[in-house]
Amino acid sequence: MCIMRVPRSLALLVLGLLLSLLGTAPAQAQYAQDSLAFDLDHVFDLEYAADPQISPSGDRVVYARTFMDTMEDRRTARLWIVDADGSDHRPITDPETNASQPRWSPSGDRVAYVAATDDGAELFVRWMDSGQTARLTQLENPPSGISWGPDGKQIAFTMFVEASAPSFAELPSPPDGADWADRPDVTTQTIYRRDGGGYTERGHTQLFTVPASGGTPRQLTSAPHDHGGVPVWTPDGETLLLSANRHEDAALDPLNTEIYAVDVSSGSVSALTTREGPDGDVAVSPDGSTLAYTGFDDREQGYQVTKLYLMDRDGTNARVLTEDFGHDVQNPTFTAGGERIVFQYVDEGSTKIGSITLDGSRRVVAEQVGGTSIGRPYTSGSFSLAANGRVAYTHATAQRPADVAVARAGQDPRVVTSLNDDLFDQITLGSVEAFTYTSSHDGKTIEGWIVTPPTFDASKEYPLILEIHGGPFASYGPYFSAEVQLYAAAGYVVLYTNPRGSTSYGQAFGNAIHHDYPGHDYDDLMSGVDAVLERGYVDEDRLYVTGGSGGGVLTAWIVGHTDRFRAAVAAKPVVNWYSWALTADMYPYGVKYWFPGMPWNHRDHYMERSPIAHVDNVTTPTMLMTGTEDYRTPMSEAEQFYQALKLREVEAALVRVPGAAHGIAARPSQLAAKAAHVLEWFRRHGGPASGK
Repeated sequence: MCIMRVPRSLALLVLGLLLSLLGTAPAQAQYAQDSLAFDLDHVFDLEYAADPQISPSGDRVVYARTFMDTMEDRRTARLWIVDADGSDHRPITDPETNASQPRWSPSGDRVAYVAATDDGAELFVRWMDSGQTARLTQLENPPSGISWGPDGKQIAFTMFVEASAPSFAELPSPPDGADWADRPDVTTQTIYRRDGGGYTERGHTQLFTVPASGGTPRQLTSAPHDHGGVPVWTPDGETLLLSANRHEDAALDPLNTEIYAVDVSSGSVSALTTREGPDGDVAVSPDGSTLAYTGFDDREQGYQVTKLYLMDRDGTNARVLTEDFGHDVQNPTFTAGGERIVFQYVDEGSTKIGSITLDGSRRVVAEQVGGTSIGRPYTSGSFSLAANGRVAYTHATAQRPADVAVARAGQDPRVVTSLNDDLFDQITLGSVEAFTYTSSHDGKTIEGWIVTPPTFDASKEYPLILEIHGGPFASYGPYFSAEVQLYAAAGYVVLYTNPRGSTSYGQAFGNAIHHDYPGHDYDDLMSGVDAVLERGYVDEDRLYVTGGSGGGVLTAWIVGHTDRFRAAVAAKPVVNWYSWALTADMYPYGVKYWFPGMPWNHRDHYMERSPIAHVDNVTTPTMLMTGTEDYRTPMSEAEQFYQALKLREVEAALVRVPGAAHGIAARPSQLAAKAAHVLEWFRRHGGPASGK
């Protein structure tokens, strides 16, 4: 899927002629012309597969083919279908319509999906034999969590329902024609704004059903609680199962979700779990007798492994199935016979699909799952399961974003799409090498990846960029990253690692930064730089560091603890944990799980872990970059560090990305702009001018 444009070779030729007449040429365009490396323009050429849904019979896969809309500057998707052998690959939705969330009917004769209309996002159904489509709804807000009833006659979904705002104070009314100021907005909610959504509207996400042939949606829940996620039907079609936090203190105890059963005929809601901690990702066995779900007993630690549980349909006899499994379990799905549960997990930075019997015997079904995190090499991906045991999933490598693949346990997988071959067959990407090293702090083994420039020569010396992941409880892996490849194409060796605190290495490793962040993860990162320097092809006088979110925290921390880097870019950092705890959208979670108590009761702890407390040590030229609509790590955090550096007369720059939330590179132009500003800052401090 691509947008018509001037051929790249012709565009570069015209650009080169124009610039030669002007007497100048941008370094990046010159480098791309010479070596056909990945460049900023290529960001708009990327595509990837998302949400692959395999048909009940296992012979076809519908997925969201996602691409960068150059004219609208956004990621958009069309639904495509492909046979399990890779044949008959074609679109099934209008090429001008953004579509998502495809879901097969139980018999495989129809696909429901959400698509944009002039009225907003609506629910559609497509008949697969004739190609006819019908719009089922006319909704006030976008639907989500589509789920077919077992007889194919009903579809459940969730949707935000607005609530009227109570009046707070009696105010005079303006006379006709008067131009008065807007009335004050009074907030009494604990969660009053969300990153990416702005200041919250009053209301909650509720559960609905609608006839699969169209009609009036029926609202099943109405309590003042959010009922998000994907509802799951019981085989008899009488009950919908979902995860929600319906407790009175939900805002201050955000992880305490339960599994609820909603009676479809009456709308009555009953809790099936009661423990303190999250219960989610519910699945029901084919005979309806057993429920699988995920969660953990909440000990208020920074990282806690999500386990797989079973219980009887009425909520009794709950037991853990993966007690000895040190990885987070996601998306459990029963096989057609009910003898196994297929699930997704991340093992040492690599996402996999596994299965487990009801007595705990595990095996791997597929590997190399991921590729939907385009900007940075985060673990990601999804899968779906057919009745014959075949899975469809997003397959990814360090050289390719997600394609669709199909697999069965014990059989080699088949990758059935090649969405980016037309682009990457024309250019050379940086090579990605996995390696391990030991931390100078305590000898822990740390995993990392080294990306070398496309024209790498080990006999030469290159500048190095240390790129740090966010979270902090997250993980990088051997996956394609547009940002990393742009840095490599510019002539840098790029190092990214999973220091302590990263997920997918067990609970002890992930929880090693509990109440100690930043801490010895700093030592892990510095040891990684030292390990690469020992290879002899990195110029130790041209070291650079950058990272976003949690990586921005560590970048700001690093420049306060060493002067070994020539320049730094801290993207969307937290520099003052005290102010962050009282301004971020996730403040109830942060205070409870990342710190020993309230900031005013633990002032020293908050400040000791804050990069701003070490700003007197900073000599490294540092750029700060944050979105103006970021409520996760608010702009005031970057501004504090910037102003402190200016007061100390340390070279600094502040980049404000207009309209961007915490996903600072969500739009294609923002991704390109982020990388361009990082490279320009480093160029101004000794980095390569042309990538050569």
